[in-house]
Amino acid sequence: MSHPSRPGAHLVEASVTIERPVADVYGFYHDLENLPRFLGDVTAIERVDPATFRWTIVGPLGVRVRSTIRLTEARTNELIRYETTGPPGLRARWTVRFAAAVDPGRTEVHEVLEMPLGRLGHAALVLIGKPPAAEVAANLRRLKQLVETGEVTETAHAIRGKFGGPG
Repeated sequence: MSHPSRPGAHLVEASVTIERPVADVYGFYHDLENLPRFLGDVTAIERVDPATFRWTIVGPLGVRVRSTIRLTEARTNELIRYETTGPPGLRARWTVRFAAAVDPGRTEVHEVLEMPLGRLGHAALVLIGKPPAAEVAANLRRLKQLVETGEVTETAHAIRGKFGGPG
């Protein structure tokens, strides 16, 4: 099932190849409580029910924001979709696709972030130092490091000190 993007939504995309089988990568990501281990600004995730999670995000100037995320679709070893809750026109939506590479020990991960408020929302995030395209790409690089090596060294677009570096 394909979700067409909303009119006026701004899409940000990034991809990474991970040196692990698709079942391993999908299984790690599907447990959304693992996300703070590689997302640069998410410090905690609390499960509310099987499909709903409360995120704690640290924004510019150390401001903590809580957000509720809902898992909207999951297809084993293929796809995960989740979105923020709230008014439909203001929801951020993520689609993460997993595909076995030519070598079955490798996984292609492709993420699309559908941002609310179109170009205006995108411009506002860039202005406050949170460029979405760079953040999505950095998050995927951290996912790759974590799944392949068990640790994260990538500090770009992460809150200061979260992954051991200057951030």
